[in-house]
Amino acid sequence: MKDFIRGLDPRTIRIVFGAIYLVTLAMALFPPFYLASSGSATLVLGLPWAITYWLFDAVILGLALWALYIVEDIRGELDEDLPATIPTGGE
Repeated sequence: MKDFIRGLDPRTIRIVFGAIYLVTLAMALFPPFYLASSGSATLVLGLPWAITYWLFDAVILGLALWALYIVEDIRGELDEDLPATIPTGGE
């Protein structure tokens, strides 16, 4: 699996994760999606569907961020070699 991830084109990764982020952004910011579900009295795990909708959106976004972190770690694209000191201005 790691070899597959390493072999992916960076553009493909950006498109896949960009699509996930676009969907979650649309779910959060496009009122008709929320308004279509807000009138429902359906309970999901004891919570009204309108609240579950927001939790579901946040979970998708959190999992996508976590997955992107893992993909970047496998590909060696994380910025782990930052300087240990903070540069002071002009000295």
